[in-house]
Amino acid sequence: MQLKLFESEAAIAAAVSGILIRQVQTKPASVLGFATGSSPVKTYDAMVQAYQNGLVSFRDVVTFNLDEYCGLSKTDETSYYAFMQSHLFGRADFQQKNIHFLDGNAVHAEAACAAYRCEIAAAGGIDIQLLGIGTNGHIGFNEPSDSFSDGPFQVHLAQSTKNANGKYFKDGAMPDTALTMGIGDILRARKLLLIATGESKAKAIRAMVKGEVTPLCPASVLQTHSDVTVFLDAQSASLLAEEDLWQRN
Repeated sequence: MQLKLFESEAAIAAAVSGILIRQVQTKPASVLGFATGSSPVKTYDAMVQAYQNGLVSFRDVVTFNLDEYCGLSKTDETSYYAFMQSHLFGRADFQQKNIHFLDGNAVHAEAACAAYRCEIAAAGGIDIQLLGIGTNGHIGFNEPSDSFSDGPFQVHLAQSTKNANGKYFKDGAMPDTALTMGIGDILRARKLLLIATGESKAKAIRAMVKGEVTPLCPASVLQTHSDVTVFLDAQSASLLAEEDLWQRN
């Protein structure tokens, strides 16, 4: 696990977008896994800017998103599909046929999750998976639990997650459940990039980096992956010792 410290969110966005852009320039039909929430927004802005400047095309890129709320239509502004359309897909030349989401409105959630796993496998697996981290250590919507999940599944969202994300649901109640890639799906990606900014993420980052590998802190499992880079600002890294950062760069 490599830990990288940056002075600002803009600097993180430049670094992360640079990795993703170079991946696509090298392999135009790359398979990329995307995350939602506030952490990757500036990264997506930087990717769009590169596209608008003619530096990269995303036309052949295949995408898989980590998760989606249950019970929200695609057009609902609080759905993750709408989020991605607003921040990335609708602003560059991604093709709709190459964009994949878990179906939060599926009548049979288990079947929808199994199909998603098959779609990832059929695409050849994920080259780079972008991640954020919750204040409780979740990645995707893999909440603290008694065991690590493998494939996609339906999850009941933790109260801490609902507290953190409830601010986006100004006109209605936040869903209680979501569909998410499992820990196994995330670990099967060939490269992982995790962004964490702000003091609210400091405890989760410390547990992820310094704690034992346990499903009580789902992100701790990233210690077992061979290619993980974590992008931090001073606030999110505030509970790590300086030697932790140097030793892992």
